[in-house]
Amino acid sequence: MPRPFRFGVVISTAPSREAFVTLARRAEELGYATLSMPDRTITGLAPLTALAIAAEATTTLRVGSYVFCQDFHHPALLAREVATLDFLSGGRFELGLGAGVGPFDYQQLGLPFTPGKERAERFEEALSVIKQCFTQEQVQFSGKYYTINGMKGGPASPQKPHPPILIGCAGKRMLRLAAREADRISIMFRLPQLGIAAPNVALKQQLAWVRAVAGERFAHLELSQLAYVLAIKDGRVDRDFEDEGPPIPRIVMSVEQAVDHLLDQRERYGFSFIPVYGSMQMEQFAPVVARLAGT
Repeated sequence: MPRPFRFGVVISTAPSREAFVTLARRAEELGYATLSMPDRTITGLAPLTALAIAAEATTTLRVGSYVFCQDFHHPALLAREVATLDFLSGGRFELGLGAGVGPFDYQQLGLPFTPGKERAERFEEALSVIKQCFTQEQVQFSGKYYTINGMKGGPASPQKPHPPILIGCAGKRMLRLAAREADRISIMFRLPQLGIAAPNVALKQQLAWVRAVAGERFAHLELSQLAYVLAIKDGRVDRDFEDEGPPIPRIVMSVEQAVDHLLDQRERYGFSFIPVYGSMQMEQFAPVVARLAGT
């Protein structure tokens, strides 16, 4: 039995408070499950502050990070911030974490972009600290990268044992860690050269790594596929499509084609959580959300 579809909106900036609040309320009205924010130096709004505003402006919309770069935050302090927002939003926070998308943000912050193995090791320690902050009254932790001496966690999270954790990752080590520890996984993968609908051998290998470690947990994992490359435009067949979001080529398709594509991707790979980017793509995808959300 496939997992029901959920759709999310990722937003990184807004021209005004009113525009941001309007977007959050519109996302809720259209049936999107979450509003999330990235953790990049190239984006405008600070995630936790903006997400608190979004949570206050809505009633059912969940808010979250997509994703926090763990190296930019002390895990114990991040856990307290997340617990506070989850508590004050009535249990509507979703915690997305990652080990760094690339060197650019690190260079801007004057931080070393260490080898992937080291960042994965540090991430694993940080994740352990975060989970303990939600499940223990006092945290004692002594690792290679972090030491916590009897620190108390934040306010009690309405979600038990903690807000759902999504890990964004691509490599074998991080995928295996996510298979053990995450509730949701956003698998970063390349589109096959033969086109978006072609079989993806590399993605199948990534999923095999997850399955091998997750075991029985795999059936309960929610897998996420970014929809940033898709532009919904009925009656339009060219690929020159202006849109918000990352400067990447867009693949233009109709609503029906998008519905069929997402159903196919869920059948092949198990993707059921589909984030889109920005207000324009949010509106484009509204008919798709109306057709597929919850099914």
